[in-house]
Amino acid sequence: MAERTAARTVVPRGLLTRVPVAARRVSMMVAPIAVRAELSGPVTDAGAPEQGVPASVYSDSTALGQLVGPDAELFATRHWGREPLLSRAADAIGPTGLLDLDDIDELLSCRGLRAPFLRVVRDGAVVDSADFTGSGGVGAEIGDQVRDERVAALFSEGATLVLQGLHRTWSTVMDFCTELAGELAHPVQANAYVTPPQSQGFAAHYDVHDVFVMQVAGRKHWRIHTPVHTDPLRNQPWEMHRDCVTARARDDEPAIDTVLEPGDVLYLPRGWLHAATALGGVSAHLTIGVHVITRFALVEALVALLDDDERLRVSLPLGLDVADPAALAGHLDVVRETLADAVASVPVEAVAGRVRERVWTGSRPEPVRPINGSLFLHDLGPADTVRRRGGLRYRLTTVDDGLMLELADRKIQLPAVTGPALRALLGGAAQRVGRLPGLGEDDGVVLVRRLLREGVLVPATR
Repeated sequence: MAERTAARTVVPRGLLTRVPVAARRVSMMVAPIAVRAELSGPVTDAGAPEQGVPASVYSDSTALGQLVGPDAELFATRHWGREPLLSRAADAIGPTGLLDLDDIDELLSCRGLRAPFLRVVRDGAVVDSADFTGSGGVGAEIGDQVRDERVAALFSEGATLVLQGLHRTWSTVMDFCTELAGELAHPVQANAYVTPPQSQGFAAHYDVHDVFVMQVAGRKHWRIHTPVHTDPLRNQPWEMHRDCVTARARDDEPAIDTVLEPGDVLYLPRGWLHAATALGGVSAHLTIGVHVITRFALVEALVALLDDDERLRVSLPLGLDVADPAALAGHLDVVRETLADAVASVPVEAVAGRVRERVWTGSRPEPVRPINGSLFLHDLGPADTVRRRGGLRYRLTTVDDGLMLELADRKIQLPAVTGPALRALLGGAAQRVGRLPGLGEDDGVVLVRRLLREGVLVPATR
């Protein structure tokens, strides 16, 4: 058995001069600290934290703190988007109770899981889903449901199982990802990788999103190499640099060469090469992917907003050979001049609106319970308590005839008199319906009933 690496932060030599102090173990059951912004002035954006990690999430009781320990500020300034961070369970990092092998078995056998949520990889190639899916029988004839006996056979033959989209299919992972996405202000997803003994699921590669790898069962040997393509975008997958990736992993010494055991957490920025091999028995790890919003997203937003400029909508001449650089050069010069002028005139508010839409729709807020919520709404009274829906993205603005509450998919106009009560409700803390500032009991019930129906609020107890 390989000797276990001492509990410490491991990064490439020369990249880090200070080692963060590890934290005590923090259970996932610790109540989350809400990221809160004051609603003041004509425009307030409490639902979209500033770029980077707000100071209010530098705590080991937040989702991020449970991943990186109490020195989350160091993580934000030194590691985020720059270099790996390895934290050992012995120093108490990883959140508990997110997922285990029994949970994975339940998903594969008892939940009617469908093919998009499961991939199977054998000998480095993805297995056709037709080899492990079929009808669920009478009353459940959908033909792409996972067949547990076929999955069991493939797994016993050495295939790796990839459960995709766990942030939408498993409640504990869903809740954790909702909290984490709210703290990071970047969309978050979660996959689980289950590997048979002594098997390697994927050859060395890089991801186009940042990842937190949490070992949940067994042991896995990880080899990490420095990037061959720094900060890849979504349209720059590792296959574009396959030869360089293969050569780097084959010829260079790993920046990190270690074994992860249950509770260990490894952070990898996008672009860092990695490959993992299970040791001993079955190994499973949960990967939380952070789909980072980059500066290039601002470029995309700028370009998308230029479709209003009629100078850029002019047709090219008939018969122009666009493959001929000489023929295209003059037109490109005109476009460059126009772009320089047009880009300078695009207001930052318009760009923020485009980027905001991308972030707000990238992660779902806390689930709403339709039956429970309907019963609560039916009997709503002044003595009831409500709170803002976890992970909800919103923007509150003042308009001529009242307030505008902007959500990811719609806008809600409300009277100005509801301002103090609305600010209290959006602040994050639980509020008693009959004691909302600036409103009587009856008006408080009316406002809360509207916001419950819109999915802005949920009952304070679940």
